[in-house]
Amino acid sequence: MRVVNIPNLITIGRFLLVPFVVAMIGQSEWTLAFVAFAIAGVSDAVDGYIARRFDMRSELGAYMDPLADKALLVSIYVSLAIVGQLPGWLAIVVVSRDIMILGAIILSWLMGKPIAINPSRLSKANTTAQIAFAAVILGSLSSGFHESRLVEVGMAVVACLTIASAGAYLARWLKHMAS
Repeated sequence: MRVVNIPNLITIGRFLLVPFVVAMIGQSEWTLAFVAFAIAGVSDAVDGYIARRFDMRSELGAYMDPLADKALLVSIYVSLAIVGQLPGWLAIVVVSRDIMILGAIILSWLMGKPIAINPSRLSKANTTAQIAFAAVILGSLSSGFHESRLVEVGMAVVACLTIASAGAYLARWLKHMAS
């Protein structure tokens, strides 16, 4: 299996969109930020489809794809918090979960008990909620349409799913380390 293939190149393109989206958020260019985020979302679906359909899956792609997703989401949540469009606590919750998971993976490896990270349904629901909420925020800023109730519900859903997902990963890690 080739490491340099179309799905991996698409994923690299998604990484390259991250600084662009951050810059657009920093400049309050909401439409450009939203469009770049949408392109990243479509590219995520396309690279996965191509990899599966044409048997171009690779170990590198399996690592890069979720990292590209996390780089984009964390960057968007932090950037939106910095410019005052999201509360800082929500960005801290999102970032803390990812740091906790990364720390657990590294610690497991250092202790000679590497753990495979296979996303659970809860984790997938969390990522979906984070993406959807980021799209709602960027879309509302882009269009000028702002429904505060939708934002409040979205924040609550993202916060609850992120915390629940962190707890589930922690429980799984503790069980793995005890075995």
